[in-house]
Amino acid sequence: EYLIESRLLPVARQMGLADIDALCDYLRTHRGDVLESDILEAMTINESSFFRDIKPFESFRQQVLPMLLEKQAGSGRLRIWSAACSTGQEPYSIAMALSEEAARIAGWNIDLVASDLTHKVLEKARSGIYTQFEVQRGMPIQLLLKYFTQLPDSNWQINDDLRARVDFRSQNLMLPYESLGKFDLIFCRNVLIYFDEATRAQVVRRLVHCLHPHCVLVIGATESITDPDGRFTPLDSFRGAYRLK
Repeated sequence: EYLIESRLLPVARQMGLADIDALCDYLRTHRGDVLESDILEAMTINESSFFRDIKPFESFRQQVLPMLLEKQAGSGRLRIWSAACSTGQEPYSIAMALSEEAARIAGWNIDLVASDLTHKVLEKARSGIYTQFEVQRGMPIQLLLKYFTQLPDSNWQINDDLRARVDFRSQNLMLPYESLGKFDLIFCRNVLIYFDEATRAQVVRRLVHCLHPHCVLVIGATESITDPDGRFTPLDSFRGAYRLK
């Protein structure tokens, strides 16, 4: 109740409404994209950091990337999706990891798609601008100096070539997303934990249709996958990673 009050009361006040009850009453009779978007923006949790939990990015470079390169050697193309990317730290971390593997992926066509529900976080992600506090959370200093430029206001911005590698899109995981195409690797970390079991199963079924056979889904290390159809098998030595059977 406190979370709802603290996040939605400013939305109500902005609408000239006295409290949350008044906002609910207004919403019942005045449905509209702008108000609903404001409510979603206010209630969505956008916690993120660079190289969050570090292990998934190490395993990506050491285990998953070589496996996928071998599997797709005939096509010379990989597609990676960072679902629920928030303000962009995860896809930019993937992009930096790929840049550090430049020799290994030379000549490859690699698509990196990142998506989120809310427009404000996508605007920030596309800008690639982060505060000193944000870049200090998980960012190795050598990568900060290599891939970022410090701005006059002491913020830091991802270099243009790295920003150009990420295709940011608006996408609700509760709506169909087959139009995104097929991927070889999907990062959907620290998202499923917010859904009930039935919703997790629904999202996982949709993710199955977005993965090439024998390719990889990565969720948060503290999350559990709801896979009623038994389509995934855990990846050895990479907690939170699953290979599509």
